[in-house]
Amino acid sequence: MLGVMRASEAKIIADERRLDLVMITPNAQPPVCRIMDYGKYRFDSAKKAKDAQKNQKKADLKEIRLSVTIDTGDLNTKSKQARKFLADGDKVKVSIRMRGRQMARPQMGVDIMYSFFETVKDVATMDRKPAVDGRSIIMNLVPITTK
Repeated sequence: MLGVMRASEAKIIADERRLDLVMITPNAQPPVCRIMDYGKYRFDSAKKAKDAQKNQKKADLKEIRLSVTIDTGDLNTKSKQARKFLADGDKVKVSIRMRGRQMARPQMGVDIMYSFFETVKDVATMDRKPAVDGRSIIMNLVPITTK
């Protein structure tokens, strides 16, 4: 803390110490400045940002494919796999590919999607409701975050 002084005096002191005069809050009265090694400060802040980014877990998008003619045993097996993905913090894309005469009744596929969601609703929320998109029905699930 050097106190209140003119900018020219502060610049002279910074030059004597071979450091930089950095303006911290220019809108304050009087403006607040700091004498420091600005290159080292930028390096340290970039390193902290990189370390913080390294510690973050990126949520992957896993896909589970169902069928319009799926049976309850197979549906339970697929829901167990989805539970594993959701427990790891990944998002799950559930899709059904309709073929042939299945295209005439897309509501059957949507009903299967909702029954699949009922099996995993305690660990997931629906990010995107089942929507018919051409030959496909797609639904996205995200894990429930507990705080």
